[in-house]
Amino acid sequence: MPAKPAARLPTPRVLAIVLAGGKGERLHPLTHERSKPAVPFGGKYRIVDFVLSNCVNSGLQSIYVLVQYMSQSLIEYLRANWRTAGLTRDQFITVVPPQMRLGTMWYRGTADAVRQNLNLVGDFDPDLVVVLGADHVYRMDLGQMIRFHAESGADATISTIPVPLADARQFGIVETDARGRVRGFVEKPTRAEPMPGSRTHALGSMGNYVFSKDALVDLLTVRHKDAAELDFGKDVLPGMLKTHKLFAYDFSTNLLPGVKAYEEQSYWRDVGTLSGFYASNMDILGARPRLNLNNRRWPIHSGRYDGPPAKILEGRVSNSIIGDGCFLRHATIRNSILGRGVHVHDGAMIEDSIVMDFCKVRAGAHLRRAIVDRFNEIPAGARLGFDREEDARRWFVEPSGLVVVPRGRTAFR
Repeated sequence: MPAKPAARLPTPRVLAIVLAGGKGERLHPLTHERSKPAVPFGGKYRIVDFVLSNCVNSGLQSIYVLVQYMSQSLIEYLRANWRTAGLTRDQFITVVPPQMRLGTMWYRGTADAVRQNLNLVGDFDPDLVVVLGADHVYRMDLGQMIRFHAESGADATISTIPVPLADARQFGIVETDARGRVRGFVEKPTRAEPMPGSRTHALGSMGNYVFSKDALVDLLTVRHKDAAELDFGKDVLPGMLKTHKLFAYDFSTNLLPGVKAYEEQSYWRDVGTLSGFYASNMDILGARPRLNLNNRRWPIHSGRYDGPPAKILEGRVSNSIIGDGCFLRHATIRNSILGRGVHVHDGAMIEDSIVMDFCKVRAGAHLRRAIVDRFNEIPAGARLGFDREEDARRWFVEPSGLVVVPRGRTAFR
């Protein structure tokens, strides 16, 4: 008799909860009037598009997006550009502002945000709950992480990635055994030990988790029921080490279709700082970008724009992304990203910069290493990125010298 094939695990019922309520203080002034997930990226996207695209591409179609600070911009963007209902009741992307079901208070940590919305988990009745951050730039097949979780018999699984020891204080640092079971977890330590097989890197949490529903409910309603503030990295995960099976999923094993050989295969960036945000935008430029967004087999979905195509009357454009509706006239654009509807006039030059939607750069203006937020007008002859003291008197200058013009203001008024 031939051997029977091994039984396959049944397909679990999965609910995704996207945490999109952070202030994004380190990304100021881009977050002065919006939450971090709503910040534009790459000429046509918002940061939140990456996590939602990962969910949809992975087959996760039941998604709650928890919002909080400066949420109106994000709410309007999701309403206009992401379908909120599908063919069945289990296909939805629903925005959830704080309901204050447990009292008149805002979310007090990532785990508290989920705890305050456990009624949604109970109503949906999933087998697994995937909890995801909304402020990272990456591509990930979440189905592979879910399968790892199921096959390892975990109560919870953390997605992990190697991070330089010098950056360990910015992450939750994970220690595992040979099977991938987590034996130690410290949130943002002042000093971290290197991971096995490396002297320069530690294993860091990406802020993405898979929980078995029963374990999650027990953790939030029983084991931590009296905690006023509750965070997954600081409180819940370290507390699971002796009571639950906590595993680490190796993001470097996550394989996606359509990824080119020259790309950084496990590309993931925390774009929570201006320098990190700027660098990640620059990573999508070039003939062999670290992150190639031209991937039809794993697309990053973006907002709809009904304007005209870009129009270039004359000028020089090299290694740049030019968004729909842009109008360039006798201008020079180098190593830069222009969002939608940007107008650049005679003799203007933009170098190593990000100019977001619906800005106007007037004749003779020169931008170098600048981020110009939406709805700005840079007047004729203006120079940004050449005189640090002058820039600092008018705008925000990041320690490296990067100049940031906040949303909706007119330069040098």
